[in-house]
Amino acid sequence: MESLYKEPRLLDQVSTRIRYLHYSPKTEHSYRLWIKRFILFHNKTHPKDMGADEITVFLNYLATKSKVAASTQNQALNAIVFLYKEVLNQDIGNIKPFTYAKRPKRLPTVLSHGEIKRIFENLNGPCLTMVGLMYGSGLRLNESLTLRIMDVDFDRAEIMIRNGKGAKDRVTMLPESVIPGLKYAISKVADFHQIDSNNGIDHIHLPSALLKKYPNAAKELKWKFIFSSANTSIDPVTGKRGRHHLHKRTIERAMNLQLTQLVL
Repeated sequence: MESLYKEPRLLDQVSTRIRYLHYSPKTEHSYRLWIKRFILFHNKTHPKDMGADEITVFLNYLATKSKVAASTQNQALNAIVFLYKEVLNQDIGNIKPFTYAKRPKRLPTVLSHGEIKRIFENLNGPCLTMVGLMYGSGLRLNESLTLRIMDVDFDRAEIMIRNGKGAKDRVTMLPESVIPGLKYAISKVADFHQIDSNNGIDHIHLPSALLKKYPNAAKELKWKFIFSSANTSIDPVTGKRGRHHLHKRTIERAMNLQLTQLVL
């Protein structure tokens, strides 16, 4: 009798493995795209039927034809190596030398104190608070966006960064200048939390391991994102409606506008 079991699609296997290893959703999205592009480049040949030679050809194409940045080419390589090592359990051997994408020789842009002051004077709302955190506490953009109420200790003037770069936790200082903005943002989140509770919305994005450990986290205010979106949305992983944090483009657009005005 033929088995009713059907093996998951390759990209779904990739997602399952990435989530098991607790990689970020951003990494999952990126790896899926590059693996799919690698397969399409080789006329939909299954990766298990390819190896180091096909990888080299693809990387050369990215550098010489697509003219991608060095970081982009490296990201593609990481995604493909992850596929073979973590999903297919297939040894690809040594990848032959390939053409490296050129790294642009650019000097870093360093803003003067006056320019920084102008930026802060023209920002407002959550954008002002987040930029203040990045400038005063050394937070990365994604670390600011994913900050939860429980991560801020006003008494100790400390911020706990969880699962930062390299999947490491760290503690950093809380600048006095951002405290009013943080407290106002938290008060708005408390209002959202009450509205969501009244509407039966009790989902919040958490790594799968934490969801199992704290199944009622969504009902507790301390787990909410400080910079929560004004609108609820569907979590693409769980399919449940909840309230996610602001989109990074909100901050990027605000900063790009300020930087553009500086050079006008």
